Amino acid sequence: MNVVILTPVDLALAASLVVLVALLSYFMRLHLERQIMIAAARTTVQLLLVGLVLKALFSYVHLGWIVLVACIMLLAAGREVMGRQKRRFAGIWGFGLGAFSMFISSFSITILTLTVLIGPDPWYEPQYAVPLLGMLLGNTMNGIAIGLDRLTSSAWEQRTIIEGRLMMGAAWSQAIETLRRESIRGGLIPILNSMAAAGLVSLPGMMTGQILGGNPPMEAVKYQILIMFLIAGGTGLGTVAAVWLGARRLFDERQRLRLDRLKSH
Repeated sequence: MNVVILTPVDLALAASLVVLVALLSYFMRLHLERQIMIAAARTTVQLLLVGLVLKALFSYVHLGWIVLVACIMLLAAGREVMGRQKRRFAGIWGFGLGAFSMFISSFSITILTLTVLIGPDPWYEPQYAVPLLGMLLGNTMNGIAIGLDRLTSSAWEQRTIIEGRLMMGAAWSQAIETLRRESIRGGLIPILNSMAAAGLVSLPGMMTGQILGGNPPMEAVKYQILIMFLIAGGTGLGTVAAVWLGARRLFDERQRLRLDRLKSH
């Protein structure tokens, strides 16, 4: 199968659709045109830079460079998690909760997949390691951001109820159990929707990319099934860890609710 090479004109025509959306936002007074154009510019610059980095990684395979790229991706994802919350934890906790949860979920699943399931030689082959980690981090980041945002916002709004439960003798885990459960549910909804709609409503990104790249459809399907299951596992583990740690952080050692540990975005 021949691969169709995209030209700058093709990309410019696609970009005109984004400009059209920005114009609609301006005339409808949605006040999103600036964010739309900035997001489009960031997408272009970031992906071009990633393309150059991957080109260098593919030509010079070394574990140290892979680790460096993985750490940069983790730091960027941790920052995005912190920036998407209306009320986030103050200090290093605002960044550390998301980054740590993504590290223990996405990194462990990526290493397991590379060493046991896919098994490239070497196991850190950048062709597999970087895209796989990127997909896991991106989806886990969304689940953690939603879960933590719901946890902190709900705790702020229902602080009277939580403190009432504490006064009645409930432990911190009991006082916030319902909010914690609902926060985890909220964080898992995006990946559940993606899994339920895959193949019927949409063709997932990795599968579409492989098909456009000329790979046999059934091979693309098998890889996409693998990726969806890995993402579900990473999102679930990461969201549970982040929400549980965040819920514990809302209380001190004397089991008092400490909303002063939160700050508005």
